[in-house]
Amino acid sequence: MKTAVRYYTKTGNTKRLAEAVATALGTQAKPISEPVDEQVDILFLGNSYYAFNIDPEVRDFVASLDKNLVGKIVNFGSAAMLNSTYKKIKAEADKAGIPIDSREFHCKGEFKGIHKGRPNDDDLKAAAAFAKTFIE
Repeated sequence: MKTAVRYYTKTGNTKRLAEAVATALGTQAKPISEPVDEQVDILFLGNSYYAFNIDPEVRDFVASLDKNLVGKIVNFGSAAMLNSTYKKIKAEADKAGIPIDSREFHCKGEFKGIHKGRPNDDDLKAAAAFAKTFIE
């Protein structure tokens, strides 16, 4: 099974999660500025809320995906205030014609002193374990 990991981050929290996910999968975490230009069974997409929505760059990235190259998307991320970006990512994936798995990983992320130290080591281990469930 071929996997890819892409992420968008402003604080570095989602990058840390993406690196844990990628290590567990035996691949590299790359920013969404790097396109998915080869066929993958699963694209793990890391993102977060910014001003109560996903960033326009994430929306544009999902819209740019080739449905013939991406089998499905698995959503993961962190946020200080809101919980899941799943519905927002699913809406964009639906427009692009790409299925999204109903399972996702989300944890608290530090922002301006809220949830200090998150994601922590336990969060990173949990993200890695979550990713492994897709390949074992």
